[in-house]
Amino acid sequence: MKKIIKYVIIDILRNKIMLAYTAFLLLISFSIFNLEDNSAKGLLSLLNIILIVVPLVSILFAAIYVYNSAEFLELLVSQPLKRKTIWLSIFCGVASSLALAFFVGSGIPILVYEATPTGFMMLGTGLLLSIIFVAIAMLATVKIRDKAKGIGVTILLWLYFSLLFDGLVMFLLFQFADYPLEKAMVGVSALNPIDLSRILILLKMDVSALMGYTGAVFKDFFGTQTGLLVSFFVLALWIAMPLWLSVRKFNRKDL
Repeated sequence: MKKIIKYVIIDILRNKIMLAYTAFLLLISFSIFNLEDNSAKGLLSLLNIILIVVPLVSILFAAIYVYNSAEFLELLVSQPLKRKTIWLSIFCGVASSLALAFFVGSGIPILVYEATPTGFMMLGTGLLLSIIFVAIAMLATVKIRDKAKGIGVTILLWLYFSLLFDGLVMFLLFQFADYPLEKAMVGVSALNPIDLSRILILLKMDVSALMGYTGAVFKDFFGTQTGLLVSFFVLALWIAMPLWLSVRKFNRKDL
């Protein structure tokens, strides 16, 4: 297992797209912190880039890498290795590489300019989002054999989590404006790892007032130690569930 993980990490770290992604994050992060007169403002500016770019690159790169590694996977399956071990090794290699790229590209500038609880929260959620969207990508690739269709599905999934989900929530809030749905929004936020990450970071920045009464409800729950633990448990579930489903599918898949 270790040899497969090592091979995948080395292979990805030599990839030009991965190097470009790391350099892009590094350039953007340092530029934002240097342009802002206050590092806390720089963190807020960096928030939207992390919540949009990191999931997109993670889900797309992971999907393309797995599809391009089809022959390598067939070779590994022909060896006396458990399929579960092979699939988890590929996941660990891809997830570790993307998490490392995020840490070098955005994590180091955050630690240099804003080594505060808010900065650590952004660093932690960014790393988790990288791993979550790798897990989602691997579930999509193992379910869909056709490469073009699979990549299309991963883009649609990213669009749903990044843009469409918020639109649907706003539509529901508008349609049921006469009902007290603020507390229900706490549960709804768990259905989207990007939204959950955004809420956790914004609450650490103490800008919950910008969210109105819903922000006060979020602060009452997510601002507590229990709420924080539940939030990270939910984010961990977003890694575990897609990965577990993909392992089950890969075990039975006819290559």
